[in-house]
Amino acid sequence: MFFDALKKIFGGKTAEESPAGGASSKKSAVPGHVATLKDLEGFVEYVVKALVDVPEEVRVTTEDGENDTRVIRIYCRKEDTGKIIGKKGKTIIALRSLVGGAAGRLQERVTVEVVD
Repeated sequence: MFFDALKKIFGGKTAEESPAGGASSKKSAVPGHVATLKDLEGFVEYVVKALVDVPEEVRVTTEDGENDTRVIRIYCRKEDTGKIIGKKGKTIIALRSLVGGAAGRLQERVTVEVVD
């Protein structure tokens, strides 16, 4: 399920890991499975497709950047770039913050760019 993938990326427990009866159990803070860069790319694609008018034309790729960073690039229609960037850039800033935090858990440096 998609929310299980999000929990994997951001470090929460998946439905299979949750204890029965809702009681919390003391386990290691490190999840048993590790999110990957592909999971981050899928997360970005899911969010962006939910924002734009024509989700069929959205393409998300990951490339190597400078100084050991990875760059997740978003390609979409020119008319949809404003929806991804948001008013005063708040939407893309929030998306970059989420991706950067999750990438930190992977001990990676990842940036997000919207390609014109």
